[in-house]
Amino acid sequence: MLHLIPDHIVFWEWLAFAIRWTHVVTAIAWIGSSFYFIALDLGLQKAPHLPKGAHGEEWQVHGGGFYHVNKYLVAPEQMPEHLTWFKWESYSTWLSGAALLMVTYWAGANLYLIDTAKADLATWQAILISGGSLALGWLIYDTLCKSRLGETPTALMLLLFVALVVMGWGYTQVFTGRAALLHLGAFTATIMTANVFFIIMPNQRIVVADLKAGRAPDPKYGKIAKLRSTHNNYLTLPVIFLMLSNHYPLAFASEYNWLIAALIFLMGVTIRHFFNTMHARKGYRWWTWAVTVVLFIMVMWLSSAGLNQDTLEQAEARSLTPVEARFAQAEGFGQVSDAVLGRCSMCHAREPGYEGIHHAPKGIFLETPGDIAKHAREIYVQAGLTDAMPPANVTYMEPQERARIIRWFRAAGGASLAGM
Repeated sequence: MLHLIPDHIVFWEWLAFAIRWTHVVTAIAWIGSSFYFIALDLGLQKAPHLPKGAHGEEWQVHGGGFYHVNKYLVAPEQMPEHLTWFKWESYSTWLSGAALLMVTYWAGANLYLIDTAKADLATWQAILISGGSLALGWLIYDTLCKSRLGETPTALMLLLFVALVVMGWGYTQVFTGRAALLHLGAFTATIMTANVFFIIMPNQRIVVADLKAGRAPDPKYGKIAKLRSTHNNYLTLPVIFLMLSNHYPLAFASEYNWLIAALIFLMGVTIRHFFNTMHARKGYRWWTWAVTVVLFIMVMWLSSAGLNQDTLEQAEARSLTPVEARFAQAEGFGQVSDAVLGRCSMCHAREPGYEGIHHAPKGIFLETPGDIAKHAREIYVQAGLTDAMPPANVTYMEPQERARIIRWFRAAGGASLAGM
């Protein structure tokens, strides 16, 4: 029977999808404009006919037209009537990402955030660590940038790298592997957006205000903003990897996931160095790609050497949480368990038996009653409400089995557990 009013799970899934869609779109806009301006800045050329105060120019062609861009290191002599500010791309990306963090990891803390084997946290404690670490990270980073280290950019970048590695390791000590890498990405993205909000934009406003008042702007504001912008440039690619990592168990479920993240930060540097030097017309640093490949091979080796998962015996001996017990005791669980074991467990196993599958998709195991109860929501959405699983219905799950999954989940009251 068709339900006219969607249950809480359906609403929550679509809410998360809408926020994720927004997050991806705004991230594309932010990263695109960021990469464009870095390339533009590095490609500026000196010319004898430049206006007073102009640092360089660039001619570009796109969409059937030609563009002539001049850059002023401080500001032009006269403020133009129309000035375009690039800020909302960054703000919207961070705000939508924060909303997605809340909807997925805070509301679903028991499933996605808390790992009781590492730290038996209450939901409020996990959320406090999650949000507090992002704010604390920015404060520490900002303090370092405003110290004497700000005059030695290379030393500052090395210290920032060490801080990110330590933070990644720290997250793995309290959160699930999936949440740890996601939070490291959010930690880094918070630094990037805070750079825009607290440093780059205010400095630009000071320069504009000075110009309008007839005062000569102080070049230091542009220098400070350039340092933060450079950091953002090198951090962008690792942030994207970390945001995508939750789809790949080989990245987040490894014992060495924090080391994998560290290598990804280095890969971000090597890749951006190639493009930065290319845009600056300083040649092609092909050696950076060789280093990138070596780093990526190390990532692959670490992921397989330290795949972190419980054994089947450990899973069978594990005590169920109150929510899991609720699903395991609900009417119809036996039939659902038989269907899942028969149709899904050959792939979602600690040692998959389906040809071509070497690791359980998304690190989800469905071999024991506890496994099935733990992942009740995913089973309900992927194999009950929809036919997404099994893929192409390769194991021939029957409509009656999908209907039983729906009845079982709703009988346990799962449809009212939005963040379950």
